[in-house]
Amino acid sequence: MPSNFVKFLQRIRVFSGFVFAIVFLVFSRPTPLTLAGGISIALTGVMLRAWACGHLRKSSELDVSGPYAHTRNPLYLGTFMIALGFGLASGSWWLFLLVAAYIGSIYFPVMNVEADVLEQRLGEKYREYALHVPLLIPRLSPWKKSERRFDFQLYLKNAEYNAAMGFAVASLFLALKSYLYGS
Repeated sequence: MPSNFVKFLQRIRVFSGFVFAIVFLVFSRPTPLTLAGGISIALTGVMLRAWACGHLRKSSELDVSGPYAHTRNPLYLGTFMIALGFGLASGSWWLFLLVAAYIGSIYFPVMNVEADVLEQRLGEKYREYALHVPLLIPRLSPWKKSERRFDFQLYLKNAEYNAAMGFAVASLFLALKSYLYGS
């Protein structure tokens, strides 16, 4: 993909997510069964993002502790899980497919560009990391043992509580919609 287009995707991904969320909430038709399954998957994604943000030190140093020892993109994996979980919770197959297409078309190009940037910035350290740690689907065992532990102050600094609050609001909205409309 042309780099200007990928940069455009990087810039619009958060805003377009909010627009997409509004469309999603309007057209969703949740049922108790789709809610239970979807919310469970989405909650797992929220917890993965929280774990990752408790290890993320947005610096020139390579993060390899916590979930970063299993996947290079735990934040995006968490985002995928949240989106697909809410896609399932929507009770609408076309919304689920739309969520999957949206996430795939925005985030995969962005992940690849970010990997290139990290490789340029960190060189051989990143190349070795990328050789052993998958881009998205996690490896079962950690690549390297690390002494670093989850840091709640980092979680707060990275403002990941916003994802948890968004999850709670969207979950309540879908539950209320299911109850009121008897889907």
